[in-house]
Amino acid sequence: MSLNDIYERNFDEDVPTADQSSSGCPECGGLVHTNSIETVCEDCGLLIEDRPIDDGQEWRAFDETERDDRERTGPPLTPARHDRGLSSEIGFDRTDANGTLLPGRKNQQLARLRREDRRGRWASKAEQNLAHGLSDVRRMSGVLDLPRSLRDRACQIFRIAAGDGLLLGRSIEAMTAASVYAACRCAGLPRALEEVTAVATVSHDRVQNAYTVLNRELRLPAMTVGPAEYIPRLASELDISPTIRRRAVDLACVLVAAGAISGCKPAGIAAACLYQAGLEQRERVTQRVLADAAGITPVTLRTRWKHLQALLND
Repeated sequence: MSLNDIYERNFDEDVPTADQSSSGCPECGGLVHTNSIETVCEDCGLLIEDRPIDDGQEWRAFDETERDDRERTGPPLTPARHDRGLSSEIGFDRTDANGTLLPGRKNQQLARLRREDRRGRWASKAEQNLAHGLSDVRRMSGVLDLPRSLRDRACQIFRIAAGDGLLLGRSIEAMTAASVYAACRCAGLPRALEEVTAVATVSHDRVQNAYTVLNRELRLPAMTVGPAEYIPRLASELDISPTIRRRAVDLACVLVAAGAISGCKPAGIAAACLYQAGLEQRERVTQRVLADAAGITPVTLRTRWKHLQALLND
């Protein structure tokens, strides 16, 4: 199963049926067929009637008091939930729809119903593990401040891994962290593995091993993240001027074109380019600050900077 799998509808919207109410095509007298969208002649192709399906929002208001507080039938389906968001939840509000305080017996009944609803939410242990993993993916995505699209992609990767049996014998927390990192790599987002493991509940080695399994079994379309992609993030974090940022991007492109980044950490190359650009523009940024922002040591930054200076002098 690949990441391009989508969830299709279980019905066909284009099943033609013969129109019994019409005597035939008004142009050629041919046979007329009607599907759920349109009525068309089978012989000449004349479009007789068009009835498109309205995919818009089904806002409804039953009285004047609900005009400003209209609601839909529910939120859209989401891969971030084990049941795609179709489950019901019993709230903790102690008042009814009219605002009247509920009696104690009714509160006890709702507490029992809430407990039974929570117990019957999962049909199997595998579904419970899926729910636990998706909850961990949402937690890490929120801590890393990832957009909703990447969060949904990470949930989809974890769902596919669980469906293919990749969770057997492996830690769920490691697979969830690896799914988040895989989503970032597939989107080309400059997020290091150390940043993901910093918010995970397992060690760095276990997350790295889990990502290796995902990459090998699912054949992830991971994108290569170069040093130029790290520069805007580092510059924004350290409040560096746009002039230095543009110069650092040019220096990173020079290093990439010269093939001098092989085996080097992209964040270290980006920090060295920002340091060199700051020196050229007389806006000095200390090596310690740049190294801490890039997640490297000052020694690594100085080494990459010396390589950059040698290339520029040549």
